[in-house]
Amino acid sequence: MPTTSTLIAFAAVCVGMVLTPGPNMMYLVSRSLSQGPMAGVISLGGVLFGFVFYVLCTAFGFTALVFAVPVAYGVVRFGGALYLAWLAWQSLRPGGRSPFEVQSLPYDPPRKLFAMGLLTNLLNPKVAMLYLALVPQFIDTTRDDMLVQSLVLGAVHICVSFAGNMMFALSAGALSTFLARRPTWLLVQRWLMGFVLGGLAVRMAMESRR
Repeated sequence: MPTTSTLIAFAAVCVGMVLTPGPNMMYLVSRSLSQGPMAGVISLGGVLFGFVFYVLCTAFGFTALVFAVPVAYGVVRFGGALYLAWLAWQSLRPGGRSPFEVQSLPYDPPRKLFAMGLLTNLLNPKVAMLYLALVPQFIDTTRDDMLVQSLVLGAVHICVSFAGNMMFALSAGALSTFLARRPTWLLVQRWLMGFVLGGLAVRMAMESRR
């Protein structure tokens, strides 16, 4: 088991990750606004299942195989950078929308909501890269329980992500109403999100293989 201080430090980093705008938050908020909070909660279930997949792959070393192959690593890295750049453009382009603006999305049944949440997370290579870069920094390699440490840290990340994203999904309507009454805040939020996503895209594209 990781030490208490390690768990607290890792949880603090996870909170920062959850609060950083990204594809998962944008999808959950959009779905909650268009179909109601329960649809956002169901979609969150799919997102969390995607995190479980990445935790297991990282703990057992499967994702490391992808990053050990230069061509595969390049495809994942640049594909993720292009995806984030596209999301940034959607926020910054003239007439772009904030994720907290009401958007018209088709009604989807629970099974599709869950599947779309899962797909949104699995197709986000930033998640795998964050696990590979972040989790190892909190693992004590001098101990024999590295697998247990990886699983516990992954569980901490999932719990923090659940709490944070659940808050966004359930409060999307209130946030949307608050921002709609304050157009300046809505514009600032949209541009801030666009620049954050754009910065992540540039950083991912320029990151060298470790």
